[in-house]
Amino acid sequence: MSDDEAKEEKELDLSSNDVVTKYKGAAEIVNKALQRVVSECKPKAKVVDLCEIGDSYIKETTGNMYKNAKKKIEKGVAFPTCISINSTVCHFSPNVGDETILEENDIVKIDMGCHIDGFIAVVGHTCVVQEGPLTGRAADVIAAAKTAADVALRLVRPGKKNKDVTEAIQRVAAAYDCKIAEGVLSHQMKQFVIDGNKVILSASNPDTRVDDAEFEENEVYAIDIVTTTGDGKLKLLDEKETTIYKRAVDKNYHLKMKSSRLIFSEINQKFPIMPFTARAFEDKRARLGLVECVNHELLQPYPVLHEKSGDLVAHIKFTVLLMPNGSDKITGNHPLQELQPTKVVEDPEIKAWLALGIKSKKKGGGKKKKGKKGDAQEDSTDAAVDGADSMDTSQG
Repeated sequence: MSDDEAKEEKELDLSSNDVVTKYKGAAEIVNKALQRVVSECKPKAKVVDLCEIGDSYIKETTGNMYKNAKKKIEKGVAFPTCISINSTVCHFSPNVGDETILEENDIVKIDMGCHIDGFIAVVGHTCVVQEGPLTGRAADVIAAAKTAADVALRLVRPGKKNKDVTEAIQRVAAAYDCKIAEGVLSHQMKQFVIDGNKVILSASNPDTRVDDAEFEENEVYAIDIVTTTGDGKLKLLDEKETTIYKRAVDKNYHLKMKSSRLIFSEINQKFPIMPFTARAFEDKRARLGLVECVNHELLQPYPVLHEKSGDLVAHIKFTVLLMPNGSDKITGNHPLQELQPTKVVEDPEIKAWLALGIKSKKKGGGKKKKGKKGDAQEDSTDAAVDGADSMDTSQG
């Protein structure tokens, strides 16, 4: 490797101001896309239309960036917009023509991602299609997700280990008489890598194991929290619901069907690395080719997962940069509706985790002052400590 190549490789983490700028640019776009989708979560809104609102905003906004760059900069959707309702947990992003709509009191999970030059910002948010404060078990499950996310933010820091986070968020969920959904992973992200090798297991169980890992400065993580009033054992109910895929770059196979070869060629051209939705392909016949691509492991599917019908599920996801001066949460700051949970967190260890600062106090002068202010702002949203979240009820 030449000196220039080595320098370029070194600068692809948060030690480069340009990299930080791109992460924050992607975050700003996905945060605004989320805001637009949340504002349209009303009774009778079609789910496919909401997904298109999110994806279209990200495509159009990123399309206007870096037009005069010396080299082509890839940018756009890093993860297709998903709208998962009630006991549906994740990855529901239906094709055109799907008639699924929102109804009053539906619990809506929104999940989406944006990237600029492969630097990815993802976000997940939960809202309920109703006016006024949320009460009962719906408030409990959302407060559990919010509190678990706040605790995770404070424990995903250099020197801490992934298992510390796993144990803590399960403890938080239990405080609300809820569970963390099994099989959900929080991933380290790198340039063009949405699911890096360093992961945080949400719920420990005998069937799922991950390697022990320690968080380090200049890393980026997508923290993914799913809480449920059910048993947390998620199920695939219908393979036909799956519409999101990602190219498995390490796999090769000579496809037999013409439709498979056509769509695989289009995938390699348009979506060589990032996840995509079948909705992106206008030719319905071409979609038939996805089956052969999946069967031969050329594509990795993101299945639509479900809890048992009647169980309530909440999802919160945010992107955090582990900067030298502390953690910088760049997505996931959209206000929740007012929560009035039935449970009050009394656990002193949970309270101690929530009291931890976000910013490092190693820096002197203005940096330290700014860090304290950031801590105060973040701590002001930690409603779940006393069981009542008084945050803004606005949905827009």
